[in-house]
Amino acid sequence: MRKLLAVAHGTRSAAGQAQIRDLVDRVACRRPDVDVRLAYVDVQHPRVADAIQESDVVVPLLLSAGYHVRVDIAEAAARVGAAVAPPLGPDPVLVDVLRRRIPPCDAVVLAAAGSSDPAWRADVDEVAAELGATVAYASGQERLVSDVVARLRDQGTRRIAVAAYLLAEGLFYRSLHRAGADHVTAPLCADPAIADLVLTRYLDLTMAPSRL
Repeated sequence: MRKLLAVAHGTRSAAGQAQIRDLVDRVACRRPDVDVRLAYVDVQHPRVADAIQESDVVVPLLLSAGYHVRVDIAEAAARVGAAVAPPLGPDPVLVDVLRRRIPPCDAVVLAAAGSSDPAWRADVDEVAAELGATVAYASGQERLVSDVVARLRDQGTRRIAVAAYLLAEGLFYRSLHRAGADHVTAPLCADPAIADLVLTRYLDLTMAPSRL
């Protein structure tokens, strides 16, 4: 059976770093027969290009098929002939996790990191549609979470929940608590279903030899 290389974005947040390591540790504990390792596309080391091996199945710990998946990870994998699973999102598992965490409210804002990548935005829009939520971003120049929440307040919306479409704590997640909503959901990675999803991505490839 191939090795599992989990590839996260990377963060300067000590809490976020610990949350990602804990997620990967939980994956490893569930499959002690699999060599599970962790690498990053930015900020932290080792970087995926340095850590990847031919025998790896790469599972992106990312929530959409954006630039990091299509370029950084794909190019590193192509150099050594490693297999790459789809990113974690969009997926019904993520929608279910978010839905369980959203309290009774009058409006839901799905808060994602922010990107100009069309594929990334399409993935986020798909999740928002499943939740009946309004999309907003934690960074960039448009549809900022704080602006969307303020607009909803101006329209008379009383109870607003921000559904954090973020895997771990960090600068973007902390900004959500300053956006003026009544509730912000926790980062996704602590939920047991996320470790199951990582393993599902891995097994979908390893159980189909013709795809490797």
